[in-house]
Amino acid sequence: MDQTVDILIEVFTWVGLGGFVALAVVAVGLWAADGTWLPADAVIDRDGDGPVARWIDDDGDVNSALLTDADAQTLGEAERATVWYRHGWRDRMRLVRRPTSLRTVIISAGGMLALGILCLVAGWVLYFARG
Repeated sequence: MDQTVDILIEVFTWVGLGGFVALAVVAVGLWAADGTWLPADAVIDRDGDGPVARWIDDDGDVNSALLTDADAQTLGEAERATVWYRHGWRDRMRLVRRPTSLRTVIISAGGMLALGILCLVAGWVLYFARG
């Protein structure tokens, strides 16, 4: 029975630490592929087909983007909002700085790291407890 517990702890240690490294590499890739997003103060225009966010970027160009249903629901009846626009692109924006997929991968990597460290500590405690 002791060998089975030792094997399980060892396997979960390596799965946790290996999973952390793999997910950390994926997170860095997602972060790099996401590019540079800069903040801007946008005015929400509700005339016409649907709500439109209009802002001026760092180059002084005027940009606008039709809000998705989710973005419009998030903003509610607000007349102004802080948006994040993609540097070097026109008429592209979002309401958060980083994508939710990156946040999900980072949280998953943290969970795998916690699993690996917890099992590593448990393995050492069992090792010294048995003598």
